[in-house]
Amino acid sequence: MVNRNQAAAPQRTEDEMPELPKFEISHIGIFVYDMESMRQFYTGLLGFKVMDAGELGTGRRLTFLSKDPKDHHQIVLVSGREKGTRSTINQITFRVASIKEVRAMHDLLVADKVDGIDPVDHGNAWSVYFMDPEGNRLEFFCDTPWYVAQPRRARLDLSLSDKAIEEATYKSIAEDPTTRPLADWRDEKRREFSLAK
Repeated sequence: MVNRNQAAAPQRTEDEMPELPKFEISHIGIFVYDMESMRQFYTGLLGFKVMDAGELGTGRRLTFLSKDPKDHHQIVLVSGREKGTRSTINQITFRVASIKEVRAMHDLLVADKVDGIDPVDHGNAWSVYFMDPEGNRLEFFCDTPWYVAQPRRARLDLSLSDKAIEEATYKSIAEDPTTRPLADWRDEKRREFSLAK
């Protein structure tokens, strides 16, 4: 929830702007009423592939869709949209190159006292989530070296070194039978995509 009493973000001149990490738009999350009809629409009509699906401990169901094997997901469908609500945005996500940039973004958000800062280890990605001034959730993330079935969510401790974060992530997913190198998972998906054409 956005804290309406929070001081406005500092206004800076162009010369005072902090050095942002380079980023690109990655994916969007959409809250849905009917998971099956939405999955069928995006896969049947628009040609997306289901890359993963599962349930969080909260009971929310997630379906991860992509049209490119390099991306685990370009759209994530999230159950739980309340009847009568107009907003369907779950999140808008930006990709950065490494944990260094995730950390830099986190530090910038903390310095600017942004609401809702939430560092997360997904096993296949390291992320920092936060809210814009009107309560829209944004995410900056980088890929880890591994694939592991999603959804998965654990706290990301950015006080650790990059090496320690990598070791902690691997230790937490090593016993999961779906864990494998990201490059192997992408190769498998490339083969699946070419068979489907």
